[in-house]
Amino acid sequence: MNASASLFARATGIGSWPGTAARPAAEVVVGELAGALAHLVELPARGVGADLLGRAGALLVDLAIDTVPRGYRLVARPGAVTRRAVSLLDEDMDVLEEAWETAGLRGGGRVVKVQAPGPITLAAGLELANGHRAITDPGAVRDLAASLAEGVATHRAALARRLDTPVVVQYDEPTLPAALDGRLTGVTALSPIAPLDEAVAEALFETCVGGAGAPVMLHSCAAALPWNLLQRSGISAVSVDAGTLRAEDLDHVAAFVDSGRTVALGVIPATGGPQRPPTAEEVAVNVVAVTDRLGFGRAVLRDRVGVTPACGLAGATVQWARTAIGLAHKAAELIAQDPDAI
Repeated sequence: MNASASLFARATGIGSWPGTAARPAAEVVVGELAGALAHLVELPARGVGADLLGRAGALLVDLAIDTVPRGYRLVARPGAVTRRAVSLLDEDMDVLEEAWETAGLRGGGRVVKVQAPGPITLAAGLELANGHRAITDPGAVRDLAASLAEGVATHRAALARRLDTPVVVQYDEPTLPAALDGRLTGVTALSPIAPLDEAVAEALFETCVGGAGAPVMLHSCAAALPWNLLQRSGISAVSVDAGTLRAEDLDHVAAFVDSGRTVALGVIPATGGPQRPPTAEEVAVNVVAVTDRLGFGRAVLRDRVGVTPACGLAGATVQWARTAIGLAHKAAELIAQDPDAI
């Protein structure tokens, strides 16, 4: 059994959060998730340097990014975009440390999560100087993964020192299935992008997971995840939108859990609506509706299944974001108390 995997068998948020105000976001996340798995918030509404790919500008070592009309491009030297990404990340760490101190959690052994783009999504999303995706250049892909791994390890260790608490890592890979299936678009119709070989993807994960210095969870809201690849990797947990799981995925999910690792199920809508929000009991029922199909006794829920929103909360209202992570925490507590009673 992978003991580190149980760190993810609790409630958490995916990472992104609505709005532009870092301090109240950190206060809500610490207040709602300190007893579960709190996380460093990401506020993409702040613009350049704050979104999934832009945050990499603050993490990459000896590589830099700049903006182009289509997004971000790798450049030789850091400039204003990199400085902005670093500044925003520093602010996020400062306010989390402040909220952590105010809540009296320093040194208490609570676990915190940080997020970063995964190596494949990063390589697919960044341009090279020639305008093509970085994923089309094997050398660039390897360099990006090595740089990302080093930067994430440094970032994780710095936050762990500041909070005096263990910090785990989540790599976001929304582009993973498209990259493996050859569904990424090139600059023109005459420059298609070949499917990424699974052996290459496995090596990239080995670099980033092995270099993190802590247990790693991979998150993706995309359908058709490559479960065989994930099973071979060194990741401790996979976070998925439960609504994307197909019947054929369930055997793979069961095998992943049976290997002693964790699956975090996104069962809470990422955006609210006019309808009544679910109760914690209803969320717990939605979790066991999935896990009961895996063939395990419900006791496994305590150590091998986490509860999350379906995806990031950047598109939600602040009120719904607070509600969503609060529901995740309450549902996880119900499951931990007596899974057979749900």
